[in-house]
Amino acid sequence: MEKQGRENFSVSIKVYRDAWGVPHLRAGDPDELAFAQGRVTARDRAWQLEVERHRAQGTTAAFLGAAELGWDVFARRVRLADTARLCFARLERTDAPTAAWVRAYVDGVNDGLAEGARRAPEFAETGLAPGRWEPWTPLAVWLSTHILFAGFPTKLWREEVARRLGEEWTELFATDGPGTAGSNGWVVAGERTASGAALVAGDPHRFIEAPGVYQQIRLACPAYDVVGLAVPGVPGLAHFGHTGPVAWAITNAMADYQDVYRERLRRLPDGGVEALGPEGWRPATAHTETIEVAGGEPVVIEAIETDRGPVIVGTDEEPAAEGPEGVRTGGDGGDGGVGGVGGWEVLALRYPPRVTGELGFGVLPALLRARTVGDVDAALDGWVEPVNVVQAADTRGGLLHRVAGHVPVRDRLNSLRTVPAWDPAHAWADAPAPLPRAEVRGHAVMANARGLAAPLGVEFAPPHRADRIDALLGASADWTPEAVTAVHRDTDNPSAAPLLAAVGRAEAGLSLTASAVRERLLAWDRRMDAESTGAGLYAAVRGAVVRRLAGHEAFAALREPAPYPEVFRPWLALGPRVAFALETLLTAGPVPAGDVDRIVREALEEVAAGEPPAAWGTTHRLAPWQALPDPDDARWPGLAGDHDCVLSTSSVPGWTDRSARASAARYVWDLADRERSGWIVPFGASGVPGDPHHQDQLPLWLRGELAPVTTDWQYLTKEQG
Repeated sequence: MEKQGRENFSVSIKVYRDAWGVPHLRAGDPDELAFAQGRVTARDRAWQLEVERHRAQGTTAAFLGAAELGWDVFARRVRLADTARLCFARLERTDAPTAAWVRAYVDGVNDGLAEGARRAPEFAETGLAPGRWEPWTPLAVWLSTHILFAGFPTKLWREEVARRLGEEWTELFATDGPGTAGSNGWVVAGERTASGAALVAGDPHRFIEAPGVYQQIRLACPAYDVVGLAVPGVPGLAHFGHTGPVAWAITNAMADYQDVYRERLRRLPDGGVEALGPEGWRPATAHTETIEVAGGEPVVIEAIETDRGPVIVGTDEEPAAEGPEGVRTGGDGGDGGVGGVGGWEVLALRYPPRVTGELGFGVLPALLRARTVGDVDAALDGWVEPVNVVQAADTRGGLLHRVAGHVPVRDRLNSLRTVPAWDPAHAWADAPAPLPRAEVRGHAVMANARGLAAPLGVEFAPPHRADRIDALLGASADWTPEAVTAVHRDTDNPSAAPLLAAVGRAEAGLSLTASAVRERLLAWDRRMDAESTGAGLYAAVRGAVVRRLAGHEAFAALREPAPYPEVFRPWLALGPRVAFALETLLTAGPVPAGDVDRIVREALEEVAAGEPPAAWGTTHRLAPWQALPDPDDARWPGLAGDHDCVLSTSSVPGWTDRSARASAARYVWDLADRERSGWIVPFGASGVPGDPHHQDQLPLWLRGELAPVTTDWQYLTKEQG
């Protein structure tokens, strides 16, 4: 349906709210409903939508200042907006109904933005006026949200480790580190529930943002009636949904599907650029873009793209022997396979949507129409990015456990390191890799650990969360939604075991006060409860150990910051790498065992000599990302949990106990009765400060409780106007 017909939508669109302000939308057909979803999202989340639109376009520095310049440069160079345009153009050619559905959502956003902006004080504070969304903008928002999900900067880190520390230590720090996002998820078959129907539950772990990255919403029209968690700015319910007959959920598969190529470029006399590929020198595209900076001078960058992909590091010309921003010519023996030519070396990123023009948006309306796990399964065959592990269950007893997404087939080295663009061995095969699936027997767990998706990746989360959930689920055959919710709250910390073992060995030579610290730790129950002083003591000792390990002479070569753009720094800093690989480094690596024991004793003495550590929640407080500075950061509450707990609330041990990553939502989908389902987000349904539903869910989220899913229309309040 074209734009001129949108004015009639308001006649048939109805908006209801539940007790938590969650929008429940009714419309006459899917396009009307998409329009309604866009409009209500713009009214509830106008500031968030505009920040996401600008991030996708690389224009955030224009109103947020120079601090956002690094992201804008990356977004421009990696061609996020242009890739979204290409993908939408392909969608129009190959799937016109879905393209029209996306357009309807965008029209709804544009219809509601002005009203939403009047309610959001951030617009007046920054002087920002709401802009216009284009049909491809939701695709750009999706790309910008997930472009770093596969963690390709880890390949830059491995290069630095190999170059500075030695090839044998390339994978020493392998872990679900600070730059990646994980999740918990599980499905319990009906044979192991009290109702006889399946349960699907879990929680995605992301960097916590205010407003939240997920939006609770209900979408109802004659074709379907679905509740779930939407990504603001994107139509439908991509990740988590319950249609009544079927429910689905995802976690990050930790697959590797993006490659970083070392490219050799040369400048032609006419100003053009060529890149050396397997077939010799070929033209590369090059143009300049200007990035506006609030309070500063505009910045002009050059964007270059080779046959492999857009250049993300080193567009400025430099001598080939020492490339820009840390890029160096490879040790390929003499001329590196480039015939002794001049030029300079850069890094280019190859990622599936840029190569194929496909983003998988055709899956979104198909999921809303799903009635069985077979429908969900068939829809997900078209998924592209990010690569996810999916679980689903239906009221007929069907169960699904599979990987969905596009993983290219290529040389194994592509997944480990940067690779030379001119070597044909590193090209992608025409067809993607086959995707694993597994049968569900009683229950199945997904928590980013090495398992179902192991053939598709390199680094996975430690097995602790997956093993703990598996053990908890195995303890009962009578699960209910209420009992399953308690699994979300589990604070047992299995990853503490190696450090506690080292503490146990540290008996000799300790002072009396350090011995007392040691005894308290060994008696601790290993639970990271917010009120636990034992957890606070463990965190203090762990932090001291991490700092000392990072300061050991064995890692001296890695302490100098890696010379890459700032946007990649979360993957490239030594301290966080040591913190998240601590279990490994306590028993393996270049630090001698005797030095590890000494470091643990020194850490015990350090903690004993200071003020007694407070309860864990005193320092382990929420630290959400917000586009504008928080005028009252101290208001954020303390948290239970830790990185490897089921209640995963990540900090950076040794540097800060503040938690920037945690459950961005929690859910339990009940296939026996959808109204016995539950869900929660960290803050609330509204992104407007001062709104009654801006942060009303935070107390429940902190307690690990869920808000009820209400689907009976008579218990909802119709919104007027």
